[in-house]
Amino acid sequence: MNPGTHQYIDRHTGRVHTETLVADQTIAFLYARVRENAPAMFDLLISARMSALLGFLCFDLPLNTHIPDPGRFLNQRGIPFREIFGPVNQLDTFRRFFERKLRYWDCRPMTDDPGAFVSPADARILPGSFTDNRHLCIKDKLFQYEELTGMDRPWHRTFRDGEYAVFRLTPDKYHYTHVPVSGRVKDVYEINGCFHSCNPGAVVQTITPFSKNRRVVTVIDTDVPDGTGVGHVAMVEIVALMIGRIVECYSPVRYEPVRPLQPGMFIQKGQPKSLFRPGSSTVVLLFEKNRVRFCPDLLANTRRFDVKSRFSSRFGVPLVETDLNVRETIGKAV
Repeated sequence: MNPGTHQYIDRHTGRVHTETLVADQTIAFLYARVRENAPAMFDLLISARMSALLGFLCFDLPLNTHIPDPGRFLNQRGIPFREIFGPVNQLDTFRRFFERKLRYWDCRPMTDDPGAFVSPADARILPGSFTDNRHLCIKDKLFQYEELTGMDRPWHRTFRDGEYAVFRLTPDKYHYTHVPVSGRVKDVYEINGCFHSCNPGAVVQTITPFSKNRRVVTVIDTDVPDGTGVGHVAMVEIVALMIGRIVECYSPVRYEPVRPLQPGMFIQKGQPKSLFRPGSSTVVLLFEKNRVRFCPDLLANTRRFDVKSRFSSRFGVPLVETDLNVRETIGKAV
């Protein structure tokens, strides 16, 4: 098998799938050759201006981005019509397809357990703990922990020695994020940064893109009436190559009305929170020490020796992603 193969596990079927990574050879060339031999050009490529240009070429250029038969386009990608919220025939461009809304209240069911926390996205998850010896070397390769929430904020002290989960959204995924817990917003802010690719091949080049890229941090206090009861939770939404911006669009009922997030505001688990525009992207959740326990199947999957993962081969320990849906339970309060 190609040593560059990247596989993941489908949570619903248990099957192992080999992922076809978009522009994989191009990204490998950029991060292995251009980054080393032409650093000025590499810095230009991961700039906001270049990311916006690439996004326009891939998602907005009229000659290249029109979808003549949206229904067939959805069928080819295995996306059921019943999931789509709104007319299918309106998904006639790559951008509209990328920014599609789902009938999540029907097709992405959520547990009634008040102590459960859920996936913020249709994504591939890597759960971990900062106190687990096998993960001690991982945190400084996936991200520089102190930088992730901003050095000028106090939150990196709150989540030290706690648990984390990384959610990787691929370009074909539903790109709304949803609130993983119920609670009151303590802080919400943006940190400026680059637009590194979140392709696994780029991530394992030890450049810690998750703490270098532009990102939005939302800290939620769940130890409040009607909260999930897992302490403080940080939701870090991270842009990537061709992601123009993160649009805040929290809504307590389906997708309307949209309400801007503000400190003191109560937000409900499972509701839409943001929209990535457009490209692949990443969400990182941070939890306080000894407040949560991830689902056993997700933890067991990360340790699979029989699944070929670029994270495993690079970091020297089994580290395998699980593909799951937004609003699925990923753990519970301790």
